[in-house]
Amino acid sequence: MRTENPVKAPRPSARTQDPEGTRQNIIEVASQEFAENGLAGARIDEIAAKTRFSKRMIYYYFRDKEGLYLSALEHAYSQVREGEAHLDIDGLAPTEALQRITEFTFDHHHQHEAFIRMVMIENIHGAQYLKKSEAISRLNVTAISHIQALYEKGVGEGVFRPGLDPLDIHWQISALCFFNVSNRATFSHLFGRDMGAQSVQKALRQNTVEMVARYVMLHP
Repeated sequence: MRTENPVKAPRPSARTQDPEGTRQNIIEVASQEFAENGLAGARIDEIAAKTRFSKRMIYYYFRDKEGLYLSALEHAYSQVREGEAHLDIDGLAPTEALQRITEFTFDHHHQHEAFIRMVMIENIHGAQYLKKSEAISRLNVTAISHIQALYEKGVGEGVFRPGLDPLDIHWQISALCFFNVSNRATFSHLFGRDMGAQSVQKALRQNTVEMVARYVMLHP
């Protein structure tokens, strides 16, 4: 894999008053660039041209293209995990909490195609860069802990069947919601139906909620 050689970057000037805002702007633009062109195809020059900052500034914050890619990947995962954290499902009945998580995942993936593309790219790389991120590992612990808590509550109340692994439940939800975006274009072409149409997405969303519920429920 050919990488771009970083140049020695100067420290940002005193006029740069918002370093976090700078990083955020660069990451948002870079995320779209990586999603569209992959790690190998993305160019720092293009990313710089679409931000308010120079190529040298990007290298100052992220060191090289791989560092920027990893930061963009971490940002993508943090968005979905933060969204889950704001669902406030602790006081809900287990079935309603499971439905809320499934609906959120479906909607998030539908609205963030760049996230799906970046995960697909990272799978092509065999999770090579994801393995380097302690932040992503910590973030995904919370995804399983939320499902485990509601699942154990549901088992205790006699509404969920026992013996399931919370990770498997997370896998099922992710698989259905991920495939909805990752294979939308090919399915639309192969079977002559616009899988992205609003009416189709509405039906698929409801079907996904029902399939997950039937997988977990004691008496579906």
